[in-house]
Amino acid sequence: QVQLVESGGGLVQAGGSLRLSCAASGRALYTMGWFRQAPGKEREFVAAISKSGGSTNYADSVKGRFTIPRDNAKNTVYLQMNILKPEDTAVYYCAAVERLSGSYYSTSQYEYSYWGHGTKVTVSS
Repeated sequence: QVQLVESGGGLVQAGGSLRLSCAASGRALYTMGWFRQAPGKEREFVAAISKSGGSTNYADSVKGRFTIPRDNAKNTVYLQMNILKPEDTAVYYCAAVERLSGSYYSTSQYEYSYWGHGTKVTVSS
Protein backbone atom coordinates (compact mmCIF):
# COMPACT_ATOMS: atom_id res chain seq x y z
CA GLN A 1 0.00 0.00 0.00
CA VAL A 2 1.45 3.34 -1.04
CA GLN A 3 1.79 6.21 1.40
CA LEU A 4 1.50 9.79 0.19
CA VAL A 5 3.06 12.69 2.06
CA GLU A 6 2.21 16.25 1.07
CA SER A 7 4.24 19.31 1.93
CA GLY A 8 4.59 22.94 0.90
CA GLY A 9 1.38 24.51 2.13
CA GLY A 10 1.30 27.81 3.95
CA LEU A 11 0.13 31.40 3.95
CA VAL A 12 0.66 33.54 0.87
CA GLN A 13 -0.65 36.85 -0.40
CA ALA A 14 -2.94 37.05 -3.40
CA GLY A 15 -0.91 37.05 -6.59
CA GLY A 16 1.85 34.97 -5.03
CA SER A 17 3.02 31.42 -5.70
CA LEU A 18 3.41 28.17 -3.81
CA ARG A 19 4.63 24.73 -4.79
CA LEU A 20 3.12 21.68 -3.15
CA SER A 21 4.92 18.35 -3.16
CA CYS A 22 3.53 14.84 -2.82
CA ALA A 23 6.03 12.06 -2.26
CA ALA A 24 4.87 8.49 -2.80
CA SER A 25 6.48 5.61 -0.93
CA GLY A 26 8.07 2.73 -2.81
CA ARG A 27 9.10 2.50 -6.45
CA ALA A 28 5.78 1.84 -8.15
CA LEU A 29 4.42 4.69 -10.23
CA TYR A 30 0.80 5.79 -9.97
CA THR A 31 -1.65 8.00 -11.74
CA MET A 32 -1.76 11.06 -9.49
CA GLY A 33 -4.17 13.84 -8.75
CA TRP A 34 -4.60 16.91 -6.58
CA PHE A 35 -7.89 17.79 -4.97
CA ARG A 36 -8.87 20.52 -2.54
CA GLN A 37 -11.52 21.19 0.03
CA ALA A 38 -12.39 24.69 1.15
CA PRO A 39 -14.18 25.30 4.46
CA GLY A 40 -17.85 24.39 4.18
CA LYS A 41 -17.47 23.04 0.66
CA GLU A 42 -17.14 19.64 -0.96
CA ARG A 43 -13.80 18.32 -2.09
CA GLU A 44 -13.12 19.23 -5.71
CA PHE A 45 -10.74 18.22 -8.45
CA VAL A 46 -7.76 20.47 -9.14
CA ALA A 47 -5.34 18.65 -11.45
CA ALA A 48 -4.31 15.18 -12.56
CA ILE A 49 -1.35 13.61 -14.33
CA SER A 50 -0.80 10.24 -15.93
CA LYS A 51 1.85 7.78 -14.82
CA SER A 52 4.10 8.73 -17.73
CA GLY A 53 3.58 12.43 -17.16
CA GLY A 54 2.48 12.86 -20.75
CA SER A 55 -1.18 13.54 -20.02
CA THR A 56 -2.54 16.19 -17.68
CA ASN A 57 -5.89 17.76 -16.89
CA TYR A 58 -6.90 20.83 -14.91
CA ALA A 59 -10.03 22.25 -13.38
CA ASP A 60 -11.24 25.32 -15.26
CA SER A 61 -10.73 27.43 -12.15
CA VAL A 62 -6.97 26.82 -12.15
CA LYS A 63 -6.13 26.53 -15.85
CA GLY A 64 -3.33 28.84 -16.82
CA ARG A 65 -2.30 29.33 -13.18
CA PHE A 66 -1.49 25.84 -11.86
CA THR A 67 0.66 23.05 -13.28
CA ILE A 68 1.19 19.45 -12.14
CA PRO A 69 4.69 18.29 -13.02
CA ARG A 70 6.08 15.02 -11.73
CA ASP A 71 9.53 13.58 -11.18
CA ASN A 72 9.30 9.81 -11.58
CA ALA A 73 12.89 9.31 -10.46
CA LYS A 74 11.84 10.73 -7.08
CA ASN A 75 8.31 9.32 -7.26
CA THR A 76 7.05 12.79 -6.48
CA VAL A 77 4.32 14.92 -8.00
CA TYR A 78 4.08 18.66 -7.56
CA LEU A 79 1.41 21.31 -7.78
CA GLN A 80 2.90 24.61 -8.89
CA MET A 81 0.40 27.31 -8.02
CA ASN A 82 0.85 30.79 -9.47
CA ILE A 83 -1.26 33.95 -9.36
CA LEU A 84 -3.00 32.64 -6.26
CA LYS A 85 -6.41 34.00 -5.34
CA PRO A 86 -8.23 34.03 -1.99
CA GLU A 87 -10.67 31.49 -3.43
CA ASP A 88 -7.77 29.03 -3.74
CA THR A 89 -7.72 28.81 0.06
CA ALA A 90 -8.31 25.17 0.98
CA VAL A 91 -6.75 21.98 2.25
CA TYR A 92 -5.03 20.34 -0.70
CA TYR A 93 -4.91 16.57 -0.98
CA CYS A 94 -2.72 14.37 -3.11
CA ALA A 95 -4.24 11.13 -4.41
CA ALA A 96 -3.00 8.08 -6.29
CA VAL A 97 -4.44 5.18 -8.21
CA GLU A 98 -2.70 2.21 -9.80
CA ARG A 99 -3.35 1.79 -13.50
CA LEU A 100 -1.52 -0.18 -16.18
CA SER A 101 -1.85 2.54 -18.78
CA GLY A 102 0.87 5.15 -18.75
CA SER A 103 -1.46 7.72 -20.28
CA TYR A 104 -4.47 7.31 -18.00
CA TYR A 105 -5.60 10.06 -15.64
CA SER A 106 -8.81 10.72 -13.76
CA THR A 107 -10.62 13.83 -12.57
CA SER A 108 -12.94 11.85 -10.28
CA GLN A 109 -12.03 11.51 -6.63
CA TYR A 110 -13.88 8.18 -6.56
CA GLU A 111 -11.31 6.65 -8.90
CA TYR A 112 -8.44 7.21 -6.49
CA SER A 113 -7.42 4.53 -4.00
CA TYR A 114 -4.84 6.31 -1.89
CA TRP A 115 -4.88 9.73 -0.24
CA GLY A 116 -2.49 11.93 1.66
CA HIS A 117 -3.44 13.74 4.84
CA GLY A 118 -3.59 17.13 3.17
CA THR A 119 -1.70 20.41 3.39
CA LYS A 120 -3.35 23.73 4.10
CA VAL A 121 -3.05 26.68 1.74
CA THR A 122 -4.28 30.09 2.81
CA VAL A 123 -4.31 33.00 0.37
CA SER A 124 -4.81 36.41 1.93
CA SER A 125 -6.32 39.32 0.01
